[in-house]
Amino acid sequence: MAEPDSITPNVPTDSAPRIWAVGALCLAVADVLQARFNPVAVRGEITGFSRAASGHCYFTLKDAQGQIRCAMFKRAASALAFAPRDGELVELRGRLGVYEQRGDLQLIVDSMQRAGQGAWFEQFLRLKAQLQAEGLFDAERKRPLPLMPRGIGLVTSPGAAALHDVVVALRRRVPHIPVVLVPALVQGAGAPALLCEALSKLYLLAQAGQGPEADLTKNPPIDVIMLVRGGGSMEDLWAFNDEQLARTIVQSPVPLVCGVGHETDFTIADFCADLRAPTPTAAAELVAQPREVWLGALGLLAGRLQNGVQRQLEQRAQRLDQASARLGRPSGLVAAQHQRLAQLAQRMRQAVLLKLQLLAHTQKALEADLPLKIQRSLAQRQQRLERAALRLQLLDPRLVLQRGYALLTDTEGAVVSSVRQAPPGAALRATLADGVVDVSVVQPRLL
Repeated sequence: MAEPDSITPNVPTDSAPRIWAVGALCLAVADVLQARFNPVAVRGEITGFSRAASGHCYFTLKDAQGQIRCAMFKRAASALAFAPRDGELVELRGRLGVYEQRGDLQLIVDSMQRAGQGAWFEQFLRLKAQLQAEGLFDAERKRPLPLMPRGIGLVTSPGAAALHDVVVALRRRVPHIPVVLVPALVQGAGAPALLCEALSKLYLLAQAGQGPEADLTKNPPIDVIMLVRGGGSMEDLWAFNDEQLARTIVQSPVPLVCGVGHETDFTIADFCADLRAPTPTAAAELVAQPREVWLGALGLLAGRLQNGVQRQLEQRAQRLDQASARLGRPSGLVAAQHQRLAQLAQRMRQAVLLKLQLLAHTQKALEADLPLKIQRSLAQRQQRLERAALRLQLLDPRLVLQRGYALLTDTEGAVVSSVRQAPPGAALRATLADGVVDVSVVQPRLL
């Protein structure tokens, strides 16, 4: 009889079924599938799509009633005319088989084409368009993250690997910053409501830690909030596509970072958050600058401050030494002033002697030039006097009388210059160059 792990089944008895080896049973099922179904065409919605480094693609095809694992090897994947993504409705052609290592039913895909958007993806797009139209995604309402948060709020599942990744990153980078964890489900139908509740609790704590009157001894201040979850299929991340959660996120009083899924995963929560991180670890790195960076910057500033203080002290010390030197030897200052005074007196004496010499020289020059100047001045005045006498003589009326003219006056000595002053019979006196003649007017005539 064959061994139990042989591919040859045991001969059944009337009371017991045939005993199969596991691998043999898988092969038999695969043969039945090949004979009855293959090739097969199926329509469904992609979820959990991933592309391995080898180029093979793995995903799940599902609808409302069921799901099936699919594998698309590199040769078939290279012929794709589009990039498959979660939520797309596609039509596949391939062969049903059994993956013996896990005993899973899987579909080996030979070709794939789009059949429209999946129901979940259409719902995602409708909600995204609605919230975008309302302005929940606007860049103007996004806030920058604080460089040095006093405290960090965290919402995630306490049993998730994302929590471990975030805690490790924060302990490595900022072990001095307190972290407030509010646990919540991150998957399933009840997850959105619990996520909203957890965020609301953190909002109250964040608001209580703001303002000058905040009592930081009761609760640590929260300056930034992280909403994180690890990767998964579209339905695993569907809780973060909830409308109420989106509206709760935009109400955060402090900047909120969303790190959900992997780098290729996008949810409505990512668009509503102030900043999207590709992974939970990246979210932790974004909210917390490494302590070494700040310590290095602090050390640099401390060095610059120390150097500046040292320079100031040295300058003040030099000024103090100079002041001490001046105050410690007043006699030297007095001697310097005496010396300066002597120099000024000497300069004054030299200036006075020079001025006296100049005045004496000027006096001698004036004394030598004085007789000549007096003689020259008298000659000039004599010439002026002679010219004036000559002009005066030229104005003497007697010179005019010598040329045959006469000066005619009346009996009272008034000059007669018009015939109208000499009526007929008037007695006049004519003064000539050598005497006076009395005349009488016979008949005056006008020219």
